[in-house]
Amino acid sequence: MNEVLTVDNICVSYFGKEVLNNITFSAKKGKLIGVIGPNGAGKSTLIKAILSLARPSFGTITFGKNHIKDAKKTISYVKQRADNDLSFPIQVKDVVMLGAYPRLGLFKYPRKAHKKQVLDVLEKVDMLSFAKTQIGELSGGQLQRVFLARVLMQQAQLIFLDEPFAGIDAESEQKIIKILKKLRNEGKTIIVVYHDLANVVDYFDEVIILNKEIVACGEVKTTFTKENIAKAYTGSLLDIFKGNCYG
Repeated sequence: MNEVLTVDNICVSYFGKEVLNNITFSAKKGKLIGVIGPNGAGKSTLIKAILSLARPSFGTITFGKNHIKDAKKTISYVKQRADNDLSFPIQVKDVVMLGAYPRLGLFKYPRKAHKKQVLDVLEKVDMLSFAKTQIGELSGGQLQRVFLARVLMQQAQLIFLDEPFAGIDAESEQKIIKILKKLRNEGKTIIVVYHDLANVVDYFDEVIILNKEIVACGEVKTTFTKENIAKAYTGSLLDIFKGNCYG
């Protein structure tokens, strides 16, 4: 058994309106998993429900053999850029240092080794020269790489990213996916809310196709098919998808 996340029959409602229904899937160690679906499908809500940021009305979530609440030190979450307060006066290096605090514990301060580690992870994401830059001065792609550096600093085993490629340049996207694949190869489990169907085959090992409930989930080769995409999305496939898929 190498399942690091198990979601069993999760349901989420907002103001009496059902957003997610009967969501059941598992995520194994060392997998890069894409969550795709049309606008309003509940992709971000699914991530928030797993992380207890949205309260499921039904169902259970476990991390390995533990409840998700007991495993938060080993979980990292990069939310959508629009959900971050970029006006807050904080430098890049301090944002990355925040990743050390789940391991440090309460009332403990970073040591010299942690400060060196911040510089090391910034170098890995090609953002070392921006260490003293205010986050509000960064481009979308630069900001996402800083958040990814924070993930590296935390040394999380289960990583969630909500639309990390939205509004960023192609060069940053390629740098980020390269880092994510490296983390996957190191045994991390990464779940990414994603919208560009054209790159699903190249980016992910597995895919969850969602539209308020799971249409299909599993390995990309067997799951990312024209039939499953047609079930999840309304309208012509030619209008919504111009990339490659199986079947």
